[in-house]
Amino acid sequence: MTAASPSPAARALMPAIRAACLEAGQLALDLFRPGAQTAARTWSKAGGSPVTEADIGVDTFLHVRLAALLPEAGWLSEETADDRLRLSRRLVWVVDPIDGTRAYMAGSPDWAVCVALLDEGKPVLGVVHSPACDASYEALAGGGATRNGTAIRASAISDLARARLAGPKPMLDALARQQPFVAVDKIPSLALRLTRIADASIDAGLVSPDSRDWDLAAADLVLSEAGGRLSTADGGAVQYNRPTPVHGTLLAAAPGLVSPLQEAVQALRGTPGTG
Repeated sequence: MTAASPSPAARALMPAIRAACLEAGQLALDLFRPGAQTAARTWSKAGGSPVTEADIGVDTFLHVRLAALLPEAGWLSEETADDRLRLSRRLVWVVDPIDGTRAYMAGSPDWAVCVALLDEGKPVLGVVHSPACDASYEALAGGGATRNGTAIRASAISDLARARLAGPKPMLDALARQQPFVAVDKIPSLALRLTRIADASIDAGLVSPDSRDWDLAAADLVLSEAGGRLSTADGGAVQYNRPTPVHGTLLAAAPGLVSPLQEAVQALRGTPGTG
């Protein structure tokens, strides 16, 4: 957890953000079908990734609600055309209306509504609300992290061989060829992959290249406030609100696993045939 106290402005906003995320989650739940295909209309965006009417509905709802709270803030969302005006704004909302759209479409509960507020490019408020999992994660910079209102901390494990790791199967398979660990089932939502490290459900995770700010910002704050860390493969800090909000390989881990995981991945990258 960061040493500074949360800003009064961010703390004052949290009840309204919590309420907006709960309402947004209910909008998505109305078209969600556990264990079955969604009732929502679906189509493919440019590039082939799927989208549903629930994604668009939640995005529109949150855009209206959050803009009313902070009219001066910029906006960055998976389902809204990028407005580069955000680059000149101190405050920026970063939103993923449904992180894990494919899971949502297939009836898996592993999807979430994600909202973060950036201040000078750093997350200061984050909510990851997963209504189908009955889990709401919240964090304020300097104020700790919670799951359903209860404080959470990442695990104290420091032995990578005993650590529970989640991530894309090709990355886990490559790592397993040189480093033992306990692989866990795929978590379709990247945000939930990070928050489950934050609440010690798992211990670490790998993130393949091409994740976006909206996949990460809210969950990154939850993880850091729970004592864990999200970093680049070489240990650098994750940067937000850049002209192109796309990231390379990232590592997420409980505090005792940050260095061991980084060393293992760096060794892997130096192995012939692994890139």
